[in-house]
Amino acid sequence: MKLIPLLAPVALTEDLPDRKLTRGQIGTVVEHLEREGEHALLVEFSDEQGQTYAMADLRPDQLIVLHRKTEAA
Repeated sequence: MKLIPLLAPVALTEDLPDRKLTRGQIGTVVEHLEREGEHALLVEFSDEQGQTYAMADLRPDQLIVLHRKTEAA
């Protein structure tokens, strides 16, 4: 499994109604977590003004990394 880097933009791959988050919402990985051999990611979800509205610890399989096209050097 490839590690999702810190500050990577990610999107949810499933609804999380108990956390009031829906599939496709975009967040940023802010911390790697590990407990009892299980890996998780702390993801911050912010609005258009940069105000955080949710923080969630998520499994890597609940996320997809988003990519932007970069200019060739």
